[in-house]
Amino acid sequence: MVTPTNTALKALGKPGYEPPRGPCLYLLPQMNFKQSLYNPAEFTLTFELVPNRAGHGHGQNRILKLARQAAADGRLRAVSITENAGGHPALSPEVLGIEIQAMGLPVISHFSCKDKNRNQMESLLFGWDRAGLQNLLVISGDYPQHGYCGKPKPVFDLDSVQALDLISQMNTGQIECLSKNKGMTFQPTTFLKGVAVSPFKFLPQELLFQYMKLHRKAVAGADYIITQLGFDARKFEEVLLYTRLAGLDLPILGNVFIPSMKVAGLMYRGEVPGCVITESLYNDMRREANSADNGKRARLLRGAKLLAILQGLGYAGAHIGGPGLTFADLDLVMNEAAEMAADWRGLIPDLSYWPVDGCYFFESDPHTGLNLNQEAGLDKLPLPALPLSYRLSHFVHQVFFEPDGALYRPTSKICLSMEGGGREKILANIEHIIKLLIYDCQNCGDCRLSDLAYLCPQSGCAKYMLNGPCGGSRDGWCEVYPGRKRCFWVLVYERLTAHGLSFAQNIIAPPRDWSLNKTSSWLNFFANQA
Repeated sequence: MVTPTNTALKALGKPGYEPPRGPCLYLLPQMNFKQSLYNPAEFTLTFELVPNRAGHGHGQNRILKLARQAAADGRLRAVSITENAGGHPALSPEVLGIEIQAMGLPVISHFSCKDKNRNQMESLLFGWDRAGLQNLLVISGDYPQHGYCGKPKPVFDLDSVQALDLISQMNTGQIECLSKNKGMTFQPTTFLKGVAVSPFKFLPQELLFQYMKLHRKAVAGADYIITQLGFDARKFEEVLLYTRLAGLDLPILGNVFIPSMKVAGLMYRGEVPGCVITESLYNDMRREANSADNGKRARLLRGAKLLAILQGLGYAGAHIGGPGLTFADLDLVMNEAAEMAADWRGLIPDLSYWPVDGCYFFESDPHTGLNLNQEAGLDKLPLPALPLSYRLSHFVHQVFFEPDGALYRPTSKICLSMEGGGREKILANIEHIIKLLIYDCQNCGDCRLSDLAYLCPQSGCAKYMLNGPCGGSRDGWCEVYPGRKRCFWVLVYERLTAHGLSFAQNIIAPPRDWSLNKTSSWLNFFANQA
């Protein structure tokens, strides 16, 4: 175990304390995580820690105890620390992160978009970089839940792709919006950026957009991938096959989640966004729960089997997690997985929990229980007919807003003539009334309708995503309004595909420009074309 020269207590408690600028002992283990992750000969193991809603107490002490044991053991290359998991407020990840890295154990800090605008993100990241917390898992984040005096305002100023792009630019020492200001450069940050992907989607529309968004994450600078949790070997292999097929050469950690019965029940009922426990798995777990230990050993062994399968499949490593696990539980899982590794193919039937009618990207291999390297043709499945509103919107856009459109020039001339003298407000009000009736327009002045199948992301997506869906949808329903509102991105996919169009995988949609709020997007559009 590495003994740090500067502990977290010194960093937090001594006036005038200045962190060293050269190599520091408590920063050295962080390099081990990256080196392990990119070392084909090593299977990298990490573990997820979930702080609770307190600054002190048993919950945080339990986390620190587990971290000390893991640091002394040496098999875990890092622990990740969640940020307000489930949308509930909790101790900020950097607080425990500084303490844990001082023990000699690298930390992966979850960095979510739900509670911070872009300026706060940048400020926080500078702080994390200074504290030596350079390993990140960049995610959209769970929708905020009840807090002080009710439900908080969701921020989602950036989506996970845009946040990645921001961090990648910070790693260069200059942010794009400052490029015209020659003096606005800074010491580059050195973040290692992880991203998430979920193959555990029932509908083709959901699954395909997960992979499409992964392309944009790669373009934005993703360094590694962690999968969503699941319990199906074929689905885990699907991620490997897809990334190889698409040329996304990034190391992948498979998610080995060991639920309690309470958490398994929540996931089975769809109450944890993006996390799936199928009926067959839940029934097996309920039978196992009749044992003296309430099925705990059976759940741990299932995790060990999945761990062995992931190593056999060729994953770069595994990300282990689960509520209430002790280091003794982790030790059992790692030891059992090591013993099972030689016979990992024989374990595949024990980890084949996916509905018969659930989709896969690849065709099934009946001999192995895994996949053939042959696409299943999900993009060719029947889709709903295009609604009249889409057809009319597309026609109007082509005529009025495409440079070769019949009325493009007169429309441009009329809109630009309204600029100045207060006339632009009249144009903005006219535009808003028309779009409000048709698209439930939120008057952002930064319209993306033509890029998103004439659906408004500001009113249609609970998280205002512009580069693809979050991971929380289930059966095509929005995670925030299950059973009441279909996922915005499922609708976008259906419309684009039905029109013979595709989502641009390698073009990052920029974030909303709030300086344009309540202005005319028509005028803004033509002013940019001039």
